[in-house]
Amino acid sequence: MTDLVPVRRALISVSDKTGLEDLGKALVARGVELLSTGGTARALREAGLGVIDVSEVTGFPEMMDGRVKTLHPMVHGGLLALRDNPDHQAAMESHGIGAIDLLVVNLYPFEATVAKGADYDDCIENIDIGGPAMIRAAAKNHAFVNVVVDTEDYAALLAELDAQDGATSLSFRKRLAQIAYARTAAYDAAVSTWMAGAIGEPAPRRRAFAGTLAQTLRYGENPHQSAAFYTDGSNRPGVATATQWQGKELSYNNINDTDAAFELVSEFLPADGPACAIIKHANPCGVARADTLEAAYRRAFDCDRTSAFGGIVALNMKLDEATAHAITEIFTEVVIAPAADDAAKEVFARKKNLRLLTTDGLANPAEPGLTFRQVSGGLLVQDKDNGRITADDLKVVTKRAPSAAEIADLLFAWTVAKHVKSNAIVYVKDGATVGVGAGQMSRVDSTRIAARKSMDMAEVLELSAPLTKGSVVASDAFFPFPDGLLTAAEAGATAVIQPGGSMRDDEVIAAADEAGLAMVFSGMRHFRH
Repeated sequence: MTDLVPVRRALISVSDKTGLEDLGKALVARGVELLSTGGTARALREAGLGVIDVSEVTGFPEMMDGRVKTLHPMVHGGLLALRDNPDHQAAMESHGIGAIDLLVVNLYPFEATVAKGADYDDCIENIDIGGPAMIRAAAKNHAFVNVVVDTEDYAALLAELDAQDGATSLSFRKRLAQIAYARTAAYDAAVSTWMAGAIGEPAPRRRAFAGTLAQTLRYGENPHQSAAFYTDGSNRPGVATATQWQGKELSYNNINDTDAAFELVSEFLPADGPACAIIKHANPCGVARADTLEAAYRRAFDCDRTSAFGGIVALNMKLDEATAHAITEIFTEVVIAPAADDAAKEVFARKKNLRLLTTDGLANPAEPGLTFRQVSGGLLVQDKDNGRITADDLKVVTKRAPSAAEIADLLFAWTVAKHVKSNAIVYVKDGATVGVGAGQMSRVDSTRIAARKSMDMAEVLELSAPLTKGSVVASDAFFPFPDGLLTAAEAGATAVIQPGGSMRDDEVIAAADEAGLAMVFSGMRHFRH
């Protein structure tokens, strides 16, 4: 392959006009002839630049509402011709095809059109055809052609032209080609994913996923693993779209845990009062509601003060000064909230290692979406767990029905359990978790661990009895035997919420009645592996 290739002729056709005028002037100043289409050509002319319309080159006007303009041998021949192939050269000369050395194209804004909720026909109309075709052609012929698809690469292109005296190196063109193919792949992924949803296809024959690099990470879960963070363009409020106000860059584990924390706290609407979630290793170690944000934090903290050290704090409303002071009483890795007032930011500014993120809103827990996980040889894809229940969904199965206060706590515990690794057991009292058991192979063990943590905290708080005394308990899946339920009763729980559906439901219900427990079935499971 040829290394240095001079750039003498460029075709520019962009939807995003950011930096277009400066790029056009810089190319003309370097002696590059400009070809263009439609609105791009008009913008370049308005900037005082000489531009040749593609229609002049092809001999055909733009037609069919602009759908057909670059799909022509005069364009694709100029992009695909091998400059060192005599047959290709002869064909170019015979048909008057001029070489195109640089293609600058960004695509119709399909992703943005979908994101704003456009209807089906509008989305279809924003699927680019000529752009991807040209990009793929230029990228394939990167031995001779440069292709630029992102505005952030304009500066690198101009720097390369200056460094190589108006030419580009093969290594530079290869890098541009890789970026170009990744862009068309992401574009096609967005189109195919949207269309699967639009036509109601739950399991399309092929699934495509794409992301845009947001951050190269220092390492992955462990220092020997390389890692990077990619965004999916959904603009869902959370760690991917947050503004970071201070602190060093987030690590792989920080991002994972912060996402878990914010998704959990987003279950609680500000209209229902302040809420706080504290996360450690992607599991809640304390979640609470209260009359003030500071009180919500302190109640969440009192569930498991040991685990909260070095954890992630998520809040469902604007962070204030009093809450900021409370949080800084111990070491905290990350705080994420919809907003933070200036006084709170000043408090955090004294803690240089604490990261503060604001999201300008909460995530919508009911919003549909997909989750996926890699396994050897494939991907597991499923709908996001956005299942929710209300008091009307509960089925009382014991002789004693839960009180109104117990129902409120049961629903709170159920919401938290959805975000705890299975097997999940969550004790709640007066709108705050008082014991969380996560990720155990045995549900009984999760029940015991959660109770044990509550006993430990009772000692720290100098209480006469563990906080599980008079609490309610949620289990993310059914109790297969009465033993787990009886362990919760021994810890002081008075009411239970579980999905039901075990072959031994009758035994478990009988055990609950004998222990004087109220128990409700939710009819919904929340496994989280």
